[in-house]
Formats: sequence, C-alpha cells, structure tokens
Amino acid sequence: MTTANEVVNGAGAPKVSYASDQEVRWCPGCGDYSILKQVETVLKEKGRPKEEIVFISGIGCSSRFPYYLDTYGMHSIHGRAPAIVSGLRSVRPDLSVWMITGDGDALSIGGNHLIHLLRRNVNVNVLLFNNEIYGLTKGQYSPTSPEGAVTRSTPMGSVDHPFNPLALCKGADATFIARGMDRDVKHLREMLLRADAHRGTSLLEIYQNCNVFNDGAFEVFTEKATKAANTLFVEHGQPLVYAGGTRGIKLDGFTPVAVDLTDGTHSVNDLWVHDERDSFKASLLVRIFDDPRKEGALPRPFGVFFVADRPTHEAKLNAQMALAREQKGEGDLDALLRGEQTWTIA
Repeated sequence: MTTANEVVNGAGAPKVSYASDQEVRWCPGCGDYSILKQVETVLKEKGRPKEEIVFISGIGCSSRFPYYLDTYGMHSIHGRAPAIVSGLRSVRPDLSVWMITGDGDALSIGGNHLIHLLRRNVNVNVLLFNNEIYGLTKGQYSPTSPEGAVTRSTPMGSVDHPFNPLALCKGADATFIARGMDRDVKHLREMLLRADAHRGTSLLEIYQNCNVFNDGAFEVFTEKATKAANTLFVEHGQPLVYAGGTRGIKLDGFTPVAVDLTDGTHSVNDLWVHDERDSFKASLLVRIFDDPRKEGALPRPFGVFFVADRPTHEAKLNAQMALAREQKGEGDLDALLRGEQTWTIA
C-alpha cells in the first residue's frame, strides 16, 4: 500500500513525492512556486529518503518552504538559520541540509551569520531568494534594492547603495557561488543539482519575482525581447558569449569588455574562457553587476561562478573531537578550566 505522499508508476513501484499536504500560501504568480517545483524535481532525481533531508529557513516569504516539503524542517528565527544549520551539521553529518533564505533575512539581520557560515564552509545548500524587496512585511526596501527604489519605506527613493550578494559571498571565501532565476527553470534545475553535489557551503542566489511589491524587477533578464542581450550564461571551459553568439566578453588587462563578434574585429578566440576554479577571475565575474538600463552595460552573468575544494567545518570539528578523545579519554573539565598555570596569592 502506498502512502498519501507516494505515487505508483507504470512499473508498479512506489515513486516518492516530496510535497507535503500543506496548502501552498504564496501570492498567485509568485516566483517561489517555480523554485519549489524545481527543488522537488531535484529531490526526486536524487532519490534520497525523506527522513535524511532537512530544510531550515529564517523569516520571510521564502521561509515558508519547510511547510511545503514532506521532509524534516524548521521555520527558525529571523537571520539565524545559519547558526541552526551549523549546529545540525556538526552533530548529523549524514543528513542533506538545505537553508532557505531571502535578501532581507540573509543580508540584513542575518548578514553576520551568513558570512561566517561561508568562511567556515559548513556542508549545506543555501538558496538565497533575491526579489530586491521585503515582501512578507509588505514592500519595504531591502539590502539589494537599487538606489532610487520607491517603496513603502522609501517614498522619495532609496539613498542606500545596494549589496552585490555574490561579491559579498566571494569576499567571505565561499567555496561554491552561483546564480539562477525563477523563470529559467531548466537552468535553475542544473544549478540546484550542482549546488547539491558540492561538498561545503553552496550559495545559489535566485532572482525571484515578487509580483505584488516589486513586479518586473528582473524582467530584463527573463523576457524574450531583452533576455539575450542582457544575460550571460557562463559554463566551465567555454568562452563568454551572449546575444545568440553575436557578442562576447574579453579581458582588457583586468577589465571585462563587451565585443562584437560579427564585424570581423574579434572572434571567440579573443574571449575570456570561463574557469570556475579560477578565484581571481571569479572575483572579476561577480563584479559584472551593471545596471542594465545604463548605456554600455555589460550583461548579467548566470551560472556557476566559482568552485573550490576545502575541508568542511564539521569534518575538521569532528576530527578534532576524535583526536581529543584518543589522547585524553573523556577529558577533565576541571583541569581544562584550571589551565596549565596557577598562582598562589599570599
């Protein structure tokens, strides 16, 4: 007999569904629906038992995620999800742990927690939903809202300079940095699979449309009429080409420059070839963050920017604990607190 969360396929074997029995309560048309669908698709493809998967979120529209998946999960505290996933990974390295967060949750109140999660390289998949607005609290500007953004809390336009999330992550020495978008589901699925395959903290920024409070924020990257000229999909070992192969990016010294591939002055051999293991070039790539409305703006990159191999935090922590037990048994807390030097006060 199959359960409510299993479907019998043509061969008669049960096929696990990771969807929970909870009603999905995002606004109609929200980009979160697309992301949820692709995460479910990836979970099905990986086929890991539901009991070995955990989704932990902070606060925000995206943070409803744990309710909608039939796995273990926790809707935690604003900005503090990194602390919770770090603790969980330290004691349960056998689990698949996902952290769901948003641009407000991760980059405002949770900013300090996020950068330490990245530098420690805790083995967790971080999905950072970026809609450049506070949606749950009804439309205030967020740390990623562009300068001049007119919102409920900035009626005359924001005067704050926004974060470039992936540049921030690169500066924190993240070992996996990538970007996708809700409306390119095939590419998003590829990015989710790559992120899940990485051992360490994988940070996937996802451009997610809030059709109520910030509709169309990313349409220049998603709409058919403008997407080709404004998006650059990077692939390891391939030259940086866009606009249907008619344009590309080359390096002029350390400066990325857009060139025309149709006028005979440049060919693909002149272009920057993407190497996701090159830390220096990744630092340049995350800085391609032009306002697409600006004349001469470079296209916005999507894909895997950077991957590095580094021991995970929990692996080093557990190795240290094992060594301590081997050398000193269970240890002596009194001796530890007393230390190796003592003084007698006359």
